[in-house]
Amino acid sequence: MDEVMTAADASASFRSGSSPPSIFPSNVPLLSAFLSLALAQFLKPFTTWIKEKRWDPRRMAGSGGMPSSHSATVTALTVAIGLQEGINGPTFAVALVLACVVMYDASGVRLHAGRQAELLNQIVCELPPEHPLSNARPLRDSLGHTPLQVLAGAVLGCVVAFVVRNSN
Repeated sequence: MDEVMTAADASASFRSGSSPPSIFPSNVPLLSAFLSLALAQFLKPFTTWIKEKRWDPRRMAGSGGMPSSHSATVTALTVAIGLQEGINGPTFAVALVLACVVMYDASGVRLHAGRQAELLNQIVCELPPEHPLSNARPLRDSLGHTPLQVLAGAVLGCVVAFVVRNSN
């Protein structure tokens, strides 16, 4: 007669083979991506201070600036997936395409949108006071990244993915 495994048996065998829960997720790509994002955002006020000699803690929550947190996040995710699953699988391919799109967008479309916002803000400032748009709230002009900021984010993402992978 065939043996039937009960739910209690399955639960007991699952518990005996699993390790105790950890405070950190065991998903290395996910951990790498979020850690890289947090580190890039944390670094932004410091790089602003080095470049512009002013301390602006709001840079931690803003977009744009050095290094690109978007690039750091998608690069860490892609590298961690490549290290964990290899570079021949579909998961790595999807992550790589996503990373390329995000980094292209950050240094292309979003950078130019930020530059256009800068010009529009300048035009609005030069309008006479009686013009209906003279009191318009300024547009955010720190939207995108220079290629150097994207590269710095990508390097940061690679480093974080390797460190997280080697620490597990």
